[in-house]
Amino acid sequence: MKVTIKTPEEIEKMRIAGRLAAEVLEMIEPFIEVGISTGELDKICHEYIVNTQDAIPAPLNYKGFPKSICTSVNQVICHGIPSDKKILKNGDIINVDITVIKDGYHGDTSKMFFVGKPTTAAERLTKITQECLYKGIELVRPGARLGDIGYTIQKYAEANYYSVVREYCGHGIGAVFHEEPQVMHYGSKDTGLTLKEGMTFTIEPMINQGKRHCKLLPDEWTVVTKDRKLSAQWEHTILVTAGGYEVLTMRKEEQPHFS
Repeated sequence: MKVTIKTPEEIEKMRIAGRLAAEVLEMIEPFIEVGISTGELDKICHEYIVNTQDAIPAPLNYKGFPKSICTSVNQVICHGIPSDKKILKNGDIINVDITVIKDGYHGDTSKMFFVGKPTTAAERLTKITQECLYKGIELVRPGARLGDIGYTIQKYAEANYYSVVREYCGHGIGAVFHEEPQVMHYGSKDTGLTLKEGMTFTIEPMINQGKRHCKLLPDEWTVVTKDRKLSAQWEHTILVTAGGYEVLTMRKEEQPHFS
C-alpha cells in the first residue's frame, strides 16, 4: 500500500482546496429549503465553484458521474445524483457532498442539512453521526492506527443503536481524488496503518438508523439503505500534523469545536 506523504507546498495547496470546499457548504445552506430541487442545488454549487472560486467540481464526469455535487436524501447513504425531479420536502434530511479541485489538489467534505423541521429521530441520527466523525478526527496523530479510528466510530454508533455502513469508506486524497489508504469506519484497536505526519485522508462515517446493509440502485451510483430507514454522513479532509491533526475543510461554525 503506497500512501503519499505530502510536501509543505502540497499541504498549502490542500489547505486552499479544503477551504474552498468548506465555503461551498456555507454558501449553499440558505438555499436548502422546502420546494427546491437537488438539481437546482447542483447548478448553484457548480456556478459558484467554477465562476466565483475559479476551481473545478471534482465529481463532474468522474468515472461517469453526471453532476458536480452529490445530494443524498433520507434513505440515500451516498452518491445521490442531483435531479430537477427530486424536490425537497419538509422533514427531509440531505447530505451535500462537495469536492473541489484547485491548482491540481482536492478538498473533500460533506454536511447534513435539515429541510424545514426534522423529526426527533432524524435530528438524533444526524447529531450522533457528526459526533462519530469528531471522535474519529480527535484520534488522528502520528503513531495512531487507522483501526483505532474505525473501532471508536463503530463503538459509539452501535452504543447509540445505529449501524455503520461497511461497503464505503474514507480515503487518501491529494492530487488524486481517491488514493490509499482506505479509512474504514469500523474495526479493531491496534490494527491497520500507522499514521505519519504529512498524510492526508478523509473520514466520512455513514451511519444508518436501521441495519447496516445497503444496495446500489440501477443508475449504478445511488446507494440506499436496504431497509429504507434513514442514513446520515459527515465528512472532512484531515492532515496528520507533528502534534496531531488539522481539519483542512473546517467550516467557520466548527471553529469553537476544534479550537
